[in-house]
Amino acid sequence: MPELRTARLLLRRWRESDLEPWAAMMADPEVREHLGELLTREQSDGAVARMRAEFDQRGFGWWALESRESGEFLGRAGLDVVDEGMPFAGVDVGWRLARSAWGHGYATEAGLACLAFGFETLGLPEIIATTTLANVRSQAVMRRIGMARDPAEDFEDPSVPEGPLRRCVLYRTSRPAPGARGPGPGGRSPRDA
Repeated sequence: MPELRTARLLLRRWRESDLEPWAAMMADPEVREHLGELLTREQSDGAVARMRAEFDQRGFGWWALESRESGEFLGRAGLDVVDEGMPFAGVDVGWRLARSAWGHGYATEAGLACLAFGFETLGLPEIIATTTLANVRSQAVMRRIGMARDPAEDFEDPSVPEGPLRRCVLYRTSRPAPGARGPGPGGRSPRDA
């Protein structure tokens, strides 16, 4: 499993020591605001087991996110194959951070690193991102990392029950042209940091 390093972050394999802080995140109503029900410890441990298995199978997926300075577990970031049954296909970039990690630019930094890995290492032609219509914080990160939304592609998530979490937005970005710097606004790559 490859690790990614940015100026402040380490995107790495999941450890047993991540299970407790991850479970706390998944039981935090503010973290889960745009995701649905709170998870039990058993459910959050199961999610980590699935993320590990999928990464081992595909060679990419969700990394645990750690502060390089303190070693603190901050959440997760990565790339995931869009589930069958969605009204689109592709590879999705995403992040989920503990509340204590909000507002520091970590999601943007991790998102740029994931895009660079997807384009440069995996050779993906396009990467997408989705979130609920109301999740303006994640949408701001998507714009900061150079993604664009076409409101005509907004969709109802068929895996979510009727309600405010069902209406979602779709953002996209394409692999930079050969010789261009990127991804991200202004062609800035996380390697430039």
